[in-house]
Amino acid sequence: MNFHRFDELVDESCICDQGARKSLDLLLSKELGCCLHNSDPAHRVCIDLLAVWAETESIKGTDDPSNGDKMERDLADNALEKVSPERLRRVVSASFAGTVVEWFDFAIYGYMATHIAETFFSSTDPVIGLLETFAVFAVAFCLRPLGGIFFGHLGDRLGRKKILVLTVLLMSGSTAAIGLIPSHETLGLWSAILLVLARCLQGFSAGGEYAGATIYVVEHSPDTRRARYSSAMSAATFSSFALAAGLGALLSFILPAAAMGDWGWRVLFMLSVPMGLIAFYIRSKLHESPEFQAMLDNSASRPVPSLTEVFRTQWGAMLRLGGFVMLTALSFYIYSTYMSTFLIKVVGLPQHLALFSSLISLTLATAFTPIMGRISDRIGRKITMQIAAGLLATLTIPAYIIAEQGTFGSAIASQLLIGLGTVAANVVTSVLMSEMFATDVRFSASGACYNITYALFGGTAPFVATWLVAATGQSLSPAIYVAAIAVVSFLVATFFIPETAGRPLRRYHDDVATSAQSKSEPTKRTVS
Repeated sequence: MNFHRFDELVDESCICDQGARKSLDLLLSKELGCCLHNSDPAHRVCIDLLAVWAETESIKGTDDPSNGDKMERDLADNALEKVSPERLRRVVSASFAGTVVEWFDFAIYGYMATHIAETFFSSTDPVIGLLETFAVFAVAFCLRPLGGIFFGHLGDRLGRKKILVLTVLLMSGSTAAIGLIPSHETLGLWSAILLVLARCLQGFSAGGEYAGATIYVVEHSPDTRRARYSSAMSAATFSSFALAAGLGALLSFILPAAAMGDWGWRVLFMLSVPMGLIAFYIRSKLHESPEFQAMLDNSASRPVPSLTEVFRTQWGAMLRLGGFVMLTALSFYIYSTYMSTFLIKVVGLPQHLALFSSLISLTLATAFTPIMGRISDRIGRKITMQIAAGLLATLTIPAYIIAEQGTFGSAIASQLLIGLGTVAANVVTSVLMSEMFATDVRFSASGACYNITYALFGGTAPFVATWLVAATGQSLSPAIYVAAIAVVSFLVATFFIPETAGRPLRRYHDDVATSAQSKSEPTKRTVS
């Protein structure tokens, strides 16, 4: 295709306004000039540009030449947002793979908690040993905020892709290290110290993983389908726990109890090596997020916001979002990690049955996440949050009552009841982390908010739940804890978090015009 043929297409498309025509020529000379003479795909690009242009009202009869500059910016942004389906699938797949590695690493620690307690801690009281193990579990979450702030700020400066490649290597390496640490009988106190250090590295690297992966996906997604695509990250979290539960159940079923406690649990940790290498390879082939690249191209005169400025300007949004993320964090770890421990230690269900019940419920939760993503795009974020909080407030206590029946069926039913609200909360959180913040501060602000809240409510969830049962003697106390937090989050979602579904992502946190636009009605752009 040559430029003369493009002129014919312009004429056929009735673009005869002088300001608009001048702007289109300028855009082509800047953005498409070199490709128009080289490749046939440029033909499709030009057709897409013309289609977007022709849909814009201001070139359908206006005589105002000043519309040219505005049309150039609008056309560039609209063309930017047209990410091909093939590229979007690669983006989702790569983000999904790394997120599976991250959460698999955390999942196997929770599922193998009883074996870890016996291996690294010398306490003769099994409850004390379990509390020590869950305390180390919480230690990793204490490092996640630091990792979120560190990698988030780098991600806002250097780009999303570089951080995602780095964090998946750190996560898989630190997880494999846990599988290699000698027992307490061999190293004494040093075995527990090495376990803590490995968990700290896990937590630090995980701080940049989930927020970065969801942001990367959302910044590639159409405005009206962001939850649909970002729900893949929620699916990755549930599927990684399902994978860990399935492998743990399989090993505990085929291996004698002594072998499982001696070396079988270590096999699960070593699996992170091939998983991490595969995720690294997939992510290394990706390009930078188009939204982040556009921000870089248009912000040469803008300094990168410092961490001080991020916290000074975004603390209100971070606090509001944290008011709901605390429910997401608490419900997820009560559902995915503590519930199996509850079934084994409190209810008395055999380990392989408890893990198989978790496998079934988590597999169903994984299948439900894309459905919930589509629902959230249709009904909006606020209603989705209210549904999630309402389900967890009303169903968690009945779920624990059902779990106490002590059968395989009751174990599945109880987890499915909790899983409904947990899935809804995770899906809406994954997209809100991007929609609540502008591109230039998105990674820093959402990473800090998400990981601080997860440290306070997610990392402590198994420990607090175990302590509540031991201190009160009431097996329903963890359920009451979840229900109380759900009520608070419902109020936060109702009165303090704005609706963000379908509205364009803000590019700069200090852009008053863009902020005003984001608070207006959702865009009417049709998404194919």
